[in-house]
Amino acid sequence: MKIEQIPVGYMQVFCYLVYDEETEEGILIDPAGNEEALVEHLREKGIKLRYIVNTHGHADHTCGNEPIRKATGAGVVMHAADDVFYQKPESKMFARSMGFPAMSPADVSVQDGDELSFGNLKMKFIHTPGHTPGGCCILIDGNLFTGDTLFVGAVGRTDLPGGSFKQLIQSLQKLVKTLPPDTVVWPGHDYGDRPKSTLRREAETNPYIVEYMN
Repeated sequence: MKIEQIPVGYMQVFCYLVYDEETEEGILIDPAGNEEALVEHLREKGIKLRYIVNTHGHADHTCGNEPIRKATGAGVVMHAADDVFYQKPESKMFARSMGFPAMSPADVSVQDGDELSFGNLKMKFIHTPGHTPGGCCILIDGNLFTGDTLFVGAVGRTDLPGGSFKQLIQSLQKLVKTLPPDTVVWPGHDYGDRPKSTLRREAETNPYIVEYMN
């Protein structure tokens, strides 16, 4: 398995290319900007894109869905709760007010615990609401792509529509208590002192875990 962490857009979003070296089949997680460059990168590497995966429905993480779907034929995957929530007229208006296109419906809606395969790899969806109603973390072979649920040293904001600080803390508890401490954390934004972390490090140093879970 190969993981490429790719900064995209103007909001320091981390997009992830994850692919199986044997089959050359892969996924893009949160392709939110620089879409032409991402598509060209896939072509240069010979990667067949199976899925476009969104950790949540905020426009700064989904704005690249349509261009990449049209260019590659890959299906968009999102948790069902966000797929519904961000199709509401008020959600689409909010996206446009931020200068982003409104999100189109997902091709595949998932629930907590669902799994999808690409190549010889399998990804598991862990529902982690709080930042958004359908926020998810994606677990692939000991690697956790956390979107805006968990950053390095911080967490996503909960003051936007659909957010809940109580739910977010419960989601963090779920991750820390059910996954191995050496699980690698790949965050949705480049906001920390390093580009990735581990659940052990976050449990020991992240103030939102240290202060609210102990």
